[in-house]
Amino acid sequence: MSVTSRYREAWEGFWREAPEEPGSVFWDADPKVTAALHLALFEPHLADPGLALVDLGCGNGTQTRYFADRFPHVVGADLSAAALDHARRADPAGQATYRQLDAAEKGAAETLHAELGDTNVYMRGVLHQCEPDDRQPLVDGIAALLGERGRVFLVELSEAARPVLGGLAQSPDGPPPKLAPIFRHGIAPGEVADDAVPRYLRTAGLTVLASGELPLLTTEFAPDGTRIELPSKWQVAARIE
Repeated sequence: MSVTSRYREAWEGFWREAPEEPGSVFWDADPKVTAALHLALFEPHLADPGLALVDLGCGNGTQTRYFADRFPHVVGADLSAAALDHARRADPAGQATYRQLDAAEKGAAETLHAELGDTNVYMRGVLHQCEPDDRQPLVDGIAALLGERGRVFLVELSEAARPVLGGLAQSPDGPPPKLAPIFRHGIAPGEVADDAVPRYLRTAGLTVLASGELPLLTTEFAPDGTRIELPSKWQVAARIE
């Protein structure tokens, strides 16, 4: 199964229009308040930190470059070629490598695993942006990338984020400037039930090793000047025999 052409084109359109400046995209927060916090939760569970790390749904590569300073081999993977163009331009030294990948497509993750071997995987806020029918195949693809030794850190908006986003979208002045393009391109965040994520992981043959809640910080601010934070839940999972 692969993503629909409409969904793929929505992302291409979004990233073709997205500005290059750091922090100009709604979720493109500084790694100090995103990847760094997640890595502190992820590292204690890594069976082999020397494995390649795949940043799945890497977008413009902001978090990917952070990981590239901390892991020997980092691959930023994304569905969108336009997103990867952003990532490569922002990484002229080639700290990471970048790969176009539809991880929900049967065989795509297996092909990358055949090249890299077992990998650790980081995925932030991708499932809730997927079409519902692509969510289980995507997690199955993650399981293929992990192999026997890899670990995944997966963080997703919780159900409690929906009313927050809904309130922003329905503001009398319209959605905040950095949120508006997401809705305009038809990639408004969908709802993933809190209990669905561990179920996807179990169905893919993975065991949840740790989980918790942590606000997902954005680059946008409310009218009162406070940074918009979205409730999220994180899981660390692996294939445990």
